[in-house]
Amino acid sequence: MIHSLRNRPLIRTTLYAATLAFCCGAAHATATDPATAESAAVESAPAGPQSGEDANKQATELGNITVTAQSRTQETQAVPIAMQIVTQKQIDALAATDLSRMNGYIPGLSVDGSQPTQPSYSLRGIGNSDFGIGTDSPVGIYSDGVYTGKTGGSLLTFNDIERIEVLKGPQGTLFGRNSAGGVISIVTKDPIDAYEADAMLRLGNYGTRYGTGLINLPLGQDVAMRVSFVDNQSDGWLQDAATGQHYGGNHDWGTRASLRWNAPADTTVRLTWEHEELDQTARPAIGIAPLPNFPALPPVPGDPSYDPSKFLDPLHTPLYNDTIDGRETRRFDAFLLRVEHNFPIGDFTSTTSYRRFNTMNREDDDGTNRQYLYFDTNNLEKNESWYQEFKLAGKTDLVDWVGGMSYYNADAHQASQLNLFTDTIDTLLANTQGFQLYGPLSQAFQANGFQYSLLGDSWQETMYNHGKFKAYAVYGDLIWHLNDRLNLTTGVRFTRDDKEFSWYNPPRVADNLDKTLEAAQVFGLLDAAGVPIEVFQQNIEFNTPASTYAPVSMSRSWTDTSPRVVLDYTLAENEMIYGSVAKGYEAGGYNSVQVGSVYSPENVWNYEFGIKSFLPDYRLLLNASVYYYKYSNLQSLTLVSDGNGSLPLYIVTTSDRDATGLDLEAHWQATDALRVNFTGAYINSQYKKYVAPDGTDLSGQTTGEPKWQMAVGLEYMWHNVAGGDLDFILQNAYRSKSGCNSDSRAQGACLETPSFKLGEAQNRTDLRLSWSAAGTPWRFAFFVNNVFDNRYVGGINNITATVLGTPFASISPPRLWGVEAGVHF
Repeated sequence: MIHSLRNRPLIRTTLYAATLAFCCGAAHATATDPATAESAAVESAPAGPQSGEDANKQATELGNITVTAQSRTQETQAVPIAMQIVTQKQIDALAATDLSRMNGYIPGLSVDGSQPTQPSYSLRGIGNSDFGIGTDSPVGIYSDGVYTGKTGGSLLTFNDIERIEVLKGPQGTLFGRNSAGGVISIVTKDPIDAYEADAMLRLGNYGTRYGTGLINLPLGQDVAMRVSFVDNQSDGWLQDAATGQHYGGNHDWGTRASLRWNAPADTTVRLTWEHEELDQTARPAIGIAPLPNFPALPPVPGDPSYDPSKFLDPLHTPLYNDTIDGRETRRFDAFLLRVEHNFPIGDFTSTTSYRRFNTMNREDDDGTNRQYLYFDTNNLEKNESWYQEFKLAGKTDLVDWVGGMSYYNADAHQASQLNLFTDTIDTLLANTQGFQLYGPLSQAFQANGFQYSLLGDSWQETMYNHGKFKAYAVYGDLIWHLNDRLNLTTGVRFTRDDKEFSWYNPPRVADNLDKTLEAAQVFGLLDAAGVPIEVFQQNIEFNTPASTYAPVSMSRSWTDTSPRVVLDYTLAENEMIYGSVAKGYEAGGYNSVQVGSVYSPENVWNYEFGIKSFLPDYRLLLNASVYYYKYSNLQSLTLVSDGNGSLPLYIVTTSDRDATGLDLEAHWQATDALRVNFTGAYINSQYKKYVAPDGTDLSGQTTGEPKWQMAVGLEYMWHNVAGGDLDFILQNAYRSKSGCNSDSRAQGACLETPSFKLGEAQNRTDLRLSWSAAGTPWRFAFFVNNVFDNRYVGGINNITATVLGTPFASISPPRLWGVEAGVHF
């Protein structure tokens, strides 16, 4: 079903045509009806500033915008939480298509989007790269107030974004489970009561073709509709040296339709449908081990000839991938119903959401195109979830309060597949057991006049998981106004998680091999060789007997109480200091590929002190916070080998950690034309208690998180250039080198060779030059990402290194540039 959608470009074409038709209609009205044009201009023009220099307006322009971080409508400078706001203008400045394309510009946050159906998030050094449905992420992802989970539906292409609120530190009281590290809250634009239409087209190198469009229509006095779409296409910046296949490209499109009704009795109803389809080449694997001529086998770790100092530089090594039907696909739908009603006691909000998606990700895991080294993995997921929240918020002279309850229900299916050939099994056996099976038997058959071959046959093993997850929560949060300067916030959330989970690993699928074995058995060849047929039918990886012929099921429940206490004090009109103590919680879970594994919940206590200030005389907005947290049972993905010749597996391990850190944010309007921005984060994170699966004691050692992340940018605007404004934005993101511990090399996180380094400090510079004018609907821009073409090796994957001798690496994108043209009415 997913693949058939690749042949349906008509939907995208229709959306383009509709947008252009409305835009052209608006342009015609502007040209032929001055009264209509004047009315539209009045409706869409922003309110003018008050006479003189207004401090509030300055603060707003520098980032003091309205947010809902505390489940209330507040200005950022009044929220005693370390947070960073991303606006549509900042997204445009980086030509970013999703949150992972902004890495480095939100210090403290790292998003790996190299596999958009299996993304990973880390905030303040807290994250989980496991893509199994049995575990959760400690960074909560919310879209319009709805929890999105961590798997295939959590990283979508930007589409008509109002803002993104990145809340740093545990948000257990306000957002609940799975927000121990922080929260990313994505807010999209609501329908408005004025006509609006916009279209933008971006063209760039590597075949980039990116388009967006939206139409906002008032359908009467009380009803408005907003429809938007995005189409993200590119050829890719990496090419297979043998086949010419492109990698690193984008083939993704989506649409959103939203209807808002101002119902009677002071009630507002919003109904939204969102749809997205992705179908592109999977993540490439760049082999870095020099390969000997066939039939010699690559050395594996432990072999004297295995020498990482001879690894090839992945930035300049030809790519050879041979995955059969390698693709990454997703079909996603979401429905949201929000009802808001104003009661005398407070504002009531009901949020109801249903989300579903199907994903597939089959990718190369050996970095070669040799059949005797062939190995790929495939992750298939089907997920459906319901979310319901009721919230009531109000305020008096004494207290601002909010309370509510929520319910979350998810039904998830996952199939984790590994695919190889019988030739691969011979290589694995030769490297780990010192003998081969299928090749020698084939030679024996043929030497006796039977033309049977057991080589070249495909072999597939699958672990099937099914999870049913429910979460219930009740919460309340109160901001007590102790006096006109001092506020005390007290809040608590009670949560219960119920999780059912099952594992099922049926016998391997090898149809061609079975046909040959049956024929060989008929002629007594196996008996003559003294090899029982059962030897060829056993799984080599997913081989737990208890779950081979029937699923093994488990169920667990966990409860949690997550409080927070915050004290904030207004030093002056635009200056506030605050201190907070907050708890975060992540539910327990299961390892998808390890039958019977159960993990305890994660808990974190965070202690923080911060200041938020705006200095109008200097036109400077300056925020800072320092924190210390203690984390217990942090779940992380670790590559583990059983030492018995099986392929290593990425399984979830737990550790205790603590960290001290600092967040900084500054925005300075140096002159009317020049603005300077700075954000930075420092963290010193280490293991309190952790012994790696191989017995390495990492207690007291660094977790590997870079200590410094900083982003600086300047914006300069020239007026009256060709009748409009010319806006120049130059930005740079810096990340210091990664920390290394005793297990970093095995996990492929730290390594220094003559040809490349892992974990080195990184710089990225981006620029944008745009032109727009008040008197015309048109706008134009030119942008360059990674101006200096800085390239880095992202990490080494050792999943096949110990058994096939085929470690592989990932690399960062090259310089990307493009031009844009847009029209807005």
